[in-house]
Amino acid sequence: MLRSVTSLHRDWSFLPADDAARAGARPRGRAWTAVTLPHQHAPLPANYFSERRSQFVSWYRRHLPTPAGLGDGRVFLDFDGVMMVAAVHVNGRLAFTHRGGYVGFSVDITPFLRRRAGADNVVAVRVDARLHADIPPCGRVMDYQTFGGMYRGASLRVVPGCYLDELFVRTPDALAERNTVLATATVRNTRAADWRGAARLELYDLKDKRIAVSAPVSCAAPAGGTAEIALTLEGLDGIQLWELDDPRRYRARVVLLDGRRTADAVETLFGFREAVFTREGPFLLNGRPLKLIGLNRHQTYPYLGAAAPARLQRRDADILKYELGCNIVRTSHYPQSPHFLDRCDEIGLLVFEEIPGWSFIGDEGWKALACRDVEMMIRRDRNHPSVILWGVRINESADDHDFYTRTNALARELDPSRPTGGVRWGVNSELLEDVFTANDYAYRPPEQTINEPPVTPYLITEFGPLTDARRTAHSAVLVNFAMVHAEILNAMYGHPRVAGAIGWCAFDYHSQDWVTVDSIQPWGMCDVFRAPKLGAAVYASQLDPAVRPVLRAATRWKVGDQAGFDPNEATMKAGHDAPLVVFSNCERLRVYIGGELRGEYTPARDRFPYLPHPPFFCTGLGTLWGPSWQELHLVGLVGDAVVAEQRFPAHNDARTLAVSLDDPALRADGADMTRLVISHTDEYGNVQAHSRAAVLVDVDGPATLIGPSPLALAGGVAAVYLRAGDTPGRVTVTVRAPEFGVERRLKMKIE
Repeated sequence: MLRSVTSLHRDWSFLPADDAARAGARPRGRAWTAVTLPHQHAPLPANYFSERRSQFVSWYRRHLPTPAGLGDGRVFLDFDGVMMVAAVHVNGRLAFTHRGGYVGFSVDITPFLRRRAGADNVVAVRVDARLHADIPPCGRVMDYQTFGGMYRGASLRVVPGCYLDELFVRTPDALAERNTVLATATVRNTRAADWRGAARLELYDLKDKRIAVSAPVSCAAPAGGTAEIALTLEGLDGIQLWELDDPRRYRARVVLLDGRRTADAVETLFGFREAVFTREGPFLLNGRPLKLIGLNRHQTYPYLGAAAPARLQRRDADILKYELGCNIVRTSHYPQSPHFLDRCDEIGLLVFEEIPGWSFIGDEGWKALACRDVEMMIRRDRNHPSVILWGVRINESADDHDFYTRTNALARELDPSRPTGGVRWGVNSELLEDVFTANDYAYRPPEQTINEPPVTPYLITEFGPLTDARRTAHSAVLVNFAMVHAEILNAMYGHPRVAGAIGWCAFDYHSQDWVTVDSIQPWGMCDVFRAPKLGAAVYASQLDPAVRPVLRAATRWKVGDQAGFDPNEATMKAGHDAPLVVFSNCERLRVYIGGELRGEYTPARDRFPYLPHPPFFCTGLGTLWGPSWQELHLVGLVGDAVVAEQRFPAHNDARTLAVSLDDPALRADGADMTRLVISHTDEYGNVQAHSRAAVLVDVDGPATLIGPSPLALAGGVAAVYLRAGDTPGRVTVTVRAPEFGVERRLKMKIE
C-alpha cells in the first residue's frame, strides 16, 4: 500500500466539560456541538478577555472508519497543535498524551483500531487548557495568552509497515556554479522481519519538471527498528536561488524501493540559499549584505484566539512584507502555524523562530519539555528556506549555562546548516549561541539610541517605546511613538556591527500581563484587527517607492488635536507652530493649505542620515488655529511625477463607511475564513480615530459571521470574519451605520 494523508478538520463534536466517560464509544448526554478545526474552545470577545475564561477541560470527538487494505500498514493521527495537554483516546482506550501546545505531535493509533475495513472507530481527545507550571511556557504570568482547544489542524496519515520519515534537505555551497543537494531520511520498519531495499532522490521544480534523479542507494532496516539514508545530487546546473524578491523553491522527493516496486515516498519543498551572520556584523543573504528590518508577531486574533485557519495565517505574512515593508519576522514567543511559515517561504520573508517561553525557567522536567520543543520545532521547520535562525533560549530569561548548552547542542545536531540565537534582556549575558540576540529598550537620546553590540554577530530582537499607541491616543503620543521607531531604525541602519532590528511589534495582542488595560497590549504597528496605525507608516515608508509609494501625515488635522515633532529636542511638540511630520518614501513633498502652496520639502536626511527614507519635517506652515482652519493637501513626488497624495478636510462632518473584504471567494470546506474591515472615515478615507459608531452586519448566503453584530468601532475601525459553509453559493454582506444613515453591500462567493 502507498501512503495517504487526509485532512480531519471536519466532523468533530465538542463538549466544554470534563468526564472520563466522554472517551467511550457511546457518550452520555446530548450537549455536544458540531465544530470544525481550527477551533477556539471558549467564546472570545475582541478585548476584556481574561485567561481564566479559557482554563478548563473540554472534549473533542469524531468517528473514523478503519482504512481498507491496511494489511501491516500503520495509521497515524497528526495534530498540528492542541493547547495545553491532549489525551488522545481511541475506542475508549488512551493512546497517547502530549504536554505542551505549540508543537505538533503524532499518535500511532493502529493497535487501537477495529481491524475490519470500514469499521467505525471513535477518536476522543481530552483537552486540558489550564496553565501547568511544569509545561513551557507556563510557570509565571506571561505577556501573551495561550487560549485553548484544538486550535490548529489535524490529519489522518496511513503508511506501509516500512515507511519513510523525517526528510531533511540541505544545500551546501548554494552559491557555487554547480549545486548540490544533500537529503537524509529515516526508514522506520514496524514489521516483524528485517527489510532490505533501496532509495533514490528526485529533484523537481514547482511545475513538476524533473531536474535530476540519483542512483538508487541500498539500505536496510531491522525488524522494529530504524535506519538513516543519505542521498546526494551533485553538479546541478541552472539552479535559481531563493531571494527575497524572487523566492524560487524546489521539490525534493525520496522514493523507497522494494525491488522495482515503490514501497513509499515522501517529499518536501525547499530553496537554495545561503544565509550568514558574519563575525564582522553584517548579515549576508546569498553573499550580499542585507540589513534586517522586521517586527515581532503574535499569532492571536480577535474572536478566534490562536485558532485562525490557513488563509488568515498566510495573510499575516503578506501584511508584514507588503504592507509593513519587513524582510524578517520573529515568531514571538513560540513556533507558529505551518501555514504562516509556508507563506513566508512563498513570498520571501525571513523568519527567526523560537521555542515557547517568557522569562521563566522551570525545573528539570520543565527543561526536558523545552528541549523536546527545540527538537520538534527544528524537525518540523528545518526545510523552510525562510527560517534563518533558531531561538533556543527562553525569551528574556536569565543565563542557565547547563540548560542552554544542552539546547544549543541539540539544535546544532539536528540542523548544522543554521545558527542559533537566544533572546535575552539587555547585553550582559553569557553567549552560548552563534548569534547574540537581545531585546534593546535602552533608548535615551541623545546619549543612547541603541546598545553597543557586546559581541558580533548581533541582532536586536525587540525595541520601541512601550507606549499605549491605541488609535484613540492623542496625536502627540502617536507621533512620539512613531518617531522613536524611526530613530532606532536609523541607528540600526547606521551601525555596521548590527545585523538588524526587529521591532515590538506587528499587531496588538491578547495578554495576561498586569500592564494591560483591557487584556490587549497596544504596542503594535497595527491594531488587533490588523488595521494599520501611525507607527505602521514608519516601516511601510522604507519600501522602495517603485514597489509601493507611501505617504502618511502624522496628524488627524483636527483643531485641538494637532502635534508635531521638534527635531532639535527629539520630542513631540503640540501647538500651532509644531512641525508637521510626514512619513513617506517620496523624494519631495508639497503641502497645500486651503489650496495655497505653503512649501515644498525634502526628507530630513540631516537628522536621519542612514534611514533609507527619512520622514519629512514640514515647518513654516503658519498659524492654523481657529476659524481659519482649512483643508490640508499633501502631494508626494518621485522625480517630477506625482505618485502619492493625502487630503484632510477642514470640517468634522465625516459620514463615510469604508468596508472591504480581503478575499472575494472562499472554499466551501466549513473552515475557510476571510476578514471584513469596517472603518468610519471622512470623504478622503482618513479614519476617524475617536469614532465609536455602532454598525450592523448581516450575512445572507452560505457563510457565517464570526464576531458581534451590532459591532462598536474602536478608534474608528473594527473587523469581523466570514467563515465559509460546506456548500457553494453566493454571499451578500450588508453593513449599516444607523447613526449616520449609511449602508454598504459586498458580494462574495463560496466555491
